[in-house]
Amino acid sequence: MSTLFLRFSARVPAAPRRERLLERLLARADGCSRVVDWRAHAFAGLAPGAAMPGLGAVALRAAAVGVDGAWVYLATPVRHSAGMSSLSLQAGAVLSLQGPEAEALARDFNRLFGGGGTRLVAAAAQLYCVFDAPVPADTHDPQEAMERDLWGYLPGGPAGAHLRGLMSEMEMWLHDHPVNAARTARGAAAITGLWLWGGGPLLPALPVLEGWTAGADVFFGAFAATPATPVAGPGSGVVVLDASPGTPQWQEGATRWLAPAVVELHSHRIERLELSAGDRLFELGARSRWRLWRQRRPWWEQLA
Repeated sequence: MSTLFLRFSARVPAAPRRERLLERLLARADGCSRVVDWRAHAFAGLAPGAAMPGLGAVALRAAAVGVDGAWVYLATPVRHSAGMSSLSLQAGAVLSLQGPEAEALARDFNRLFGGGGTRLVAAAAQLYCVFDAPVPADTHDPQEAMERDLWGYLPGGPAGAHLRGLMSEMEMWLHDHPVNAARTARGAAAITGLWLWGGGPLLPALPVLEGWTAGADVFFGAFAATPATPVAGPGSGVVVLDASPGTPQWQEGATRWLAPAVVELHSHRIERLELSAGDRLFELGARSRWRLWRQRRPWWEQLA
């Protein structure tokens, strides 16, 4: 029997809307637990026993770009917000690049810094930081650092100091960069830094999954098998919705994935439904539907 893991954004809109189905499911869940790394948890259900690969390595391998090196990190463009005594990432601070922008940044960085065993690679409008030697560090998804003091989310571990220094150099390099001048001229946000995260050894091939993936995610989006319904194809599934409940994007995703999954769960065609947001994981089995006495609360209160 299979599991459907559905990930969605826990960010609360300025004027949040109630979501009846989601609130009912959260209230009737078998249990709620805290999960530090939701991607690792979901990956374990698709590839039992396999080691979790680096996010950057999976995304770069999926881009089918031939790259020599030992270690790779995602280099996500961000815009910092300065406070009285700290830096933070506010809403909208994780930026996207156009293909020519990514290529221009990679060329310029490699011209200035490429001789030291570090280089940027542009692929499918994303940037990757590739190292000639292993550079293991503990890093965080920039989404985890939203609206928090960045100090606690900067790279740590064996090579943490090296990555922090490199990120500082990148900030100075990006200041007044021609790519930023062009972005601000067309009304786009300037890039103040590249957030290095999701590192690991380069991969000769993508891991083999025993299930399927769907939705927008830098890691799970690298696996192309997307079914039409939550139970199409063998094995468990992971769906990533880059949307907060109550938004139009949420409505579309819930109609396509969540509502059919509930039907399949109650029909015993899938064994378990897992709902993930922030660091919370709600697990539901087929018997959860009978917990009629549990009162629904606004979804943002249940995720708090």
